[in-house]
Amino acid sequence: MKIYINLFLLLTILIFSNINTNAQIVSYSNEYLKIGVGAKQIGMAGSSVASTNNSESVYWNPAGLNYMSKKYDVSLMHSEYFAGIAKYDNVNFAYKHTDSVAFGISFLRFGVDDIQNTLELIDENGNIDYSRIKSFSVADYALLLSYSRKTKIKGLSYGINMKIIYRHQGEFANAYGFGLDLGVLYSKKKLKIAAMIRDISTTFNAWVFNKEILKSTFSITNNELPNNSLEITLPSVVLGIAYDFNIYKKISVNAEIDADITFDGRRNVLISKEPVSSNLSLGLEFNYNNLIFVRTGVTNFQRISDFDKSEKIIFQPNIGIGVKLFNFSIDYALSNLGKQSTVFYSNIFSIRYSFDI
Repeated sequence: MKIYINLFLLLTILIFSNINTNAQIVSYSNEYLKIGVGAKQIGMAGSSVASTNNSESVYWNPAGLNYMSKKYDVSLMHSEYFAGIAKYDNVNFAYKHTDSVAFGISFLRFGVDDIQNTLELIDENGNIDYSRIKSFSVADYALLLSYSRKTKIKGLSYGINMKIIYRHQGEFANAYGFGLDLGVLYSKKKLKIAAMIRDISTTFNAWVFNKEILKSTFSITNNELPNNSLEITLPSVVLGIAYDFNIYKKISVNAEIDADITFDGRRNVLISKEPVSSNLSLGLEFNYNNLIFVRTGVTNFQRISDFDKSEKIIFQPNIGIGVKLFNFSIDYALSNLGKQSTVFYSNIFSIRYSFDI
């Protein structure tokens, strides 16, 4: 753990010493890190901080790495949003070093590629030249490094993440960020209770803009050039409780409910106060003989007002299925990024392989 903290402090000093920035707290910073990973977990509407037990625990709760059934676990995920415009990919690997110590690594990319850059469409003589059109990508990357350990208290484990963030907007701007997450998980028979503190160190993004490229266009359009800035993401807490039970012979159910608590002001969620807000996620996984899995869940509860000033609550439903053959798992989920009536649903696919050497 000391290695993670020392490295984080060193990177913080380096970034501050080289970039002149103005710090500001941003409520919706690094939102791509809240989409979730794994078709299994997304099918359960992201209700996974307590029941997670594979390489995807690096994202959901690193304390869950100690509950892997095999020594090694690797998983891959691909999904597309907004009718295929944005692509989201994830790769995870976990290694159970001993019965009480585990390590993990996760890589995420959320990006839009082949965006047309028309800043040089008109040449110096005022002529339109389509050959001057270039393409660029806007992409967000994250690398998560995890360490997990069981405590001397039976059933209790903890885990820590170090997040390294890189956000790329073509040749116009880049951002570098760092942060820490802390997770705990208590398991007793079929009951699991967990807490995941995201951005416990506060996560920052240091933005650097290429003013030379933007200068001419911004001056013509009478816009002010952006300044290098520092975004600060405040900590948030996810509390979860999960329980496994049998309903008929070879059919069992894993049920989990999570509460996502933020401290950056009032949000349009189920429980909305100032400055604390909380949203709920509920998920169910039906398991037939550890072979076929059917999942469903609800999340993104929001309050909306009609023209008659009456208020109602809407939510986002998710569904998913999975098949496990020997050590291979193939999962599928149908989900979206927000309110179900305004955003296209997306297909999420993931595969996972667990093994011993």
